[in-house]
Amino acid sequence: MNGDDPQHRARMRRVPPPGQPPTQRPGPHRAGPPGDPQSPYIEPTQVLHRRGPQQPLAYSQVPPENPPPRRRPPLDKPRSAPTHAPTQQPVPYREDPPPRRPYRGSPPPPPPPSRPRGERQARAPRPRRKRHYFRWFLVLLLVLIVAVIGAVVKLDGSLTRIPALAGYADRVGDTPGTNWLLVGSDGRAGLTPEQEQELATGGEVGPERTDTIMLVHIPKSGKTTLVSLPRDSYVSIPGNGKDKLNASFAIGGPQLLVQTVEIATGVHIDHYAQIGFSGFAGVVDSLGGIDVCLPTAIDDPLAGINLPAGCQKLSGPEALGFVRSRATALADLDRINNQRIFMAALVKKATSAATLANPFKLWPMATDTVKSLKVDDGDHIWNLAQLGWAMRGDTVPTTVPIGGFEDTDSGNVLLWDKNKAGQFFDALASDRPIPDDLLTR
Repeated sequence: MNGDDPQHRARMRRVPPPGQPPTQRPGPHRAGPPGDPQSPYIEPTQVLHRRGPQQPLAYSQVPPENPPPRRRPPLDKPRSAPTHAPTQQPVPYREDPPPRRPYRGSPPPPPPPSRPRGERQARAPRPRRKRHYFRWFLVLLLVLIVAVIGAVVKLDGSLTRIPALAGYADRVGDTPGTNWLLVGSDGRAGLTPEQEQELATGGEVGPERTDTIMLVHIPKSGKTTLVSLPRDSYVSIPGNGKDKLNASFAIGGPQLLVQTVEIATGVHIDHYAQIGFSGFAGVVDSLGGIDVCLPTAIDDPLAGINLPAGCQKLSGPEALGFVRSRATALADLDRINNQRIFMAALVKKATSAATLANPFKLWPMATDTVKSLKVDDGDHIWNLAQLGWAMRGDTVPTTVPIGGFEDTDSGNVLLWDKNKAGQFFDALASDRPIPDDLLTR
């Protein structure tokens, strides 16, 4: 077939031969040209044809003459039906591993290897329970509270009680504040000969006497006042005339001493505490000694001490001789000053944090104290704790205003200044600070 034949070329180009109008094929979906709605309009299509073996492709904007019909797949048969079913393989069931806590500073460990088929899967570890620290803290706190209550009850039961504040006719009425009468006696009960030699007590000397008498006034507000009452003070003893203050203790014991002090001072005594030689030394030793600073050296063979001047630590026997010695220039007045120095050092160490926080120091000190004390029938261990707490800070140490000395039938006695002593004790009885001009440091 010749390629130059016009009919052949027309068939290839799908156009009518020369001189023949193009075939019009109306369709419901084709719209006529504008202006002639009756005439069907054939939308031109692009037809690909070749002009020769070496010529490029060309396009003609003419509709195809006989377009091939479209083939649609039958509705009852899928386009591509599979020839066989897909192969199915069983997949073992696996639980998701428990969430892991994030690691800080190092990468997380690799996941555990998968278990072989047929092997029993290990159970996931249970999450660690939170430790109930607060619950254990409450249990420990409860145990401590019970232990403290038990210790307080035991210590209170170990106190030796005496009727020191027994009522008497026309007793001084209650005065504001809290007043303690502290007494240091020379009682030697329970001491062995070796202990009497160690403490330099001098053996048995008759009725029990007192070398230390202190009046402690705790106000409702302000500093605690520590008043030393010299044992040689010449005062009136009910039923026995005038004599030395310590004679009232030797004659009628604590009851007569309290009555004598109340009448001489006009201050109502609320609590009473008494300690002997052995108990005094035991309390000092349980604290590991007491640190004091001596302005001058003291050499007293009768008290069993030879102490140099300066700061030093005193043991129990040395402390006892320090508060009893009168081998100084002012004799009894220096002893009163030494007693105040010792009392301040004792209270400071007994109430320090190192002692209160250490049960191995606190318990021996408390047990030795209560065993060596004699208190009134109405006093308890918590009253003693209040006394120690009131004396732990700054106190006002002083003594009775002194008017001079005099020789009497009772020996050399100490006289109070009547005017100053009256103002002095009136301030204590009314719970007022003592004027500075009446204080004797």
